[in-house]
Amino acid sequence: MTFFENSAWQGHESIHHFHDPHSGLKAIIAIHSTALGPAAGGCRMWPYDNEAEATRDVLRLSRGMTYKNAMAGLPLGGGKAVILSGIEPPADDLFTVFGRCVESLDGRYVTAEDVGVTMENMRQVKQVTDFVAGLPSKDGSAGGDPSPWTADGVFLGIRAAVQHRMGKTSMDGLKVAVQGIGKVGYDLCRQLHSAGVELVISDVNEQRLQRAREDFGAHVVAPEQIVFQEVDVLSPCAMGSILDADSIPDIKAVVIGGAANNQLATEEDGQRLTDRNILYAPDYVINGGGIISVSMEYMGDRSAADVHTQIAHIPLRLDKIFAAASKQQKPTNVIADIMAEALVAEGASDLPVSQQ
Repeated sequence: MTFFENSAWQGHESIHHFHDPHSGLKAIIAIHSTALGPAAGGCRMWPYDNEAEATRDVLRLSRGMTYKNAMAGLPLGGGKAVILSGIEPPADDLFTVFGRCVESLDGRYVTAEDVGVTMENMRQVKQVTDFVAGLPSKDGSAGGDPSPWTADGVFLGIRAAVQHRMGKTSMDGLKVAVQGIGKVGYDLCRQLHSAGVELVISDVNEQRLQRAREDFGAHVVAPEQIVFQEVDVLSPCAMGSILDADSIPDIKAVVIGGAANNQLATEEDGQRLTDRNILYAPDYVINGGGIISVSMEYMGDRSAADVHTQIAHIPLRLDKIFAAASKQQKPTNVIADIMAEALVAEGASDLPVSQQ
């Protein structure tokens, strides 16, 4: 099978491979769509087993960013970067070199932090390119680490999903399983705990688990068991593809909503959830808080209050998806894709012929 015949390609505009022997950088930047604006999406650094795995990941993530940005109403297309990390600590100039890679794309791609990447890394990127966000905010302006904004949107989205599926306006007394207690997962746990939720958590990092156990009284289970807990809500906040033909039959939660990207292993898994009467909040809608913050920072002259206002629209968008899914008897992921693709197509039709 050729590259263009690969199903993961799915209409991408371009994909770029970068290698710098001095710093050891091996990076891939995928641009899925610029129909609505520059392709925006974070940079993920991960110990992929091989280049093929990294390529599949960046293609799926960049496509998801197109849909995420469209559904968030942002003037941005979709793109993503991955850096193939090894066991050794990264070279001091690795992100400076990565920044030059971003700069070479002449603004078609705007980067920010994602899994394995920090705000300090983005400050290094900023030294050589302006096509970057996720930098420290100043005097109440938009910006900074997007993780808390992602957690805000996920919390609001879970609350909306609980009301739709369970008819509850309060989450007090509910049980929620959170998979992954990183920056987003921890902040989500904080908000859920404040709302009276009983937490069940898992992570591969013992320090994170200990912190959440002490701060929120969370019950810790093994990572391979978190998906199958007797809870009301399952919130995936780690890596993707955890919802598949093997896991879905044994899921006991009636609502799924979390910060992880690409939670469904395949599109058909959305139907499997629907068949089990499990309400799925499409990942790229519920986890859009971070890119909303990044977008407003990048556009400039926006405040943290503006970010709050935009994130408050996430549950409203989910309500529309849930209602349409019920009316049309289709899975929520299919409805969300249809809505996102319509927005992108509308944006593409507005482009000059030379850019189409």
